[in-house]
Amino acid sequence: MPEHFRIVQICVVSGKGGTGKTTVAAMAVENLNNLLVADVDVDAPNLHILLKPRILREIPFIGSKKARINENKCSKCDLCRNVCRFNAITIINGNYTIDDVKCSGCSLCYHVCSSNAITMEDVVSGKIYISETNFCPMVHAILNPGEENSGKLVAEVRKIAKNIAEDKKIDKIVLDGPPGIGCPVIASLTGVDLALVIVEPTLSGLSDMARIVDLATHFNIRTVIAVNKFDLNKDMSAKIEKYCQSRKIDVLAKIPYDDEIVKQMSSLTFPFKGKAAEEISKLWSKINDIINELQS
Repeated sequence: MPEHFRIVQICVVSGKGGTGKTTVAAMAVENLNNLLVADVDVDAPNLHILLKPRILREIPFIGSKKARINENKCSKCDLCRNVCRFNAITIINGNYTIDDVKCSGCSLCYHVCSSNAITMEDVVSGKIYISETNFCPMVHAILNPGEENSGKLVAEVRKIAKNIAEDKKIDKIVLDGPPGIGCPVIASLTGVDLALVIVEPTLSGLSDMARIVDLATHFNIRTVIAVNKFDLNKDMSAKIEKYCQSRKIDVLAKIPYDDEIVKQMSSLTFPFKGKAAEEISKLWSKINDIINELQS
């Protein structure tokens, strides 16, 4: 790999769901070249709905372990059931049974079992997909309902995406991140070059944006802002801009509300067209300038 080759990672995030984050992330495929996209909102992925990827490979995600009881070894001492704080162990027809949904994988029952009747076994907690779209390669994943370790799955998706980018000499990765500021968001932001925060012009939107800006600042991640549907509340949009000025954060785009993009999304017509789409394209053009700056 040439010494000057550098992969720049941009994560599109928001303080809450429904701000238009995926809409903005999807438009990157129309405006950036030599790109790979990854949907790291593994609890509720939806980028694939717009990009319609063709799955090339499916990888099981082993995110946890669950306890299993071997009835042939079980002495029925009841100790495991007594120590399980999640009430995952019950007796059915005289046999001890573990409820996978209630089992947290803490392994306490495994350690207290004097009969060695309990083992901890890997559990498939989700799936990772390596795909191809009409625009660029894509990596995405889904966590099974009720499973934990979404942050670990996010890290796996990012690792695979970066490996593919290195193999194919792709120098840009756009991550469609999860909402909020929790563990999956931290896993999405860690080590990226740029956080693109999408915010709506509401009081709660300003508060949510401030929280994720604080998170990105904590990890020393360069942050830029895009205000979606800015014209629905211009006074609040002005307050958001004033806040960003106080934090020395650039507002790269003010995207207008556009009925057309709503209709196109409803009919899964992509790439989007119209005044909102034009502003999103201008946003990605500005981000491309930042990418060139980082790569120079």
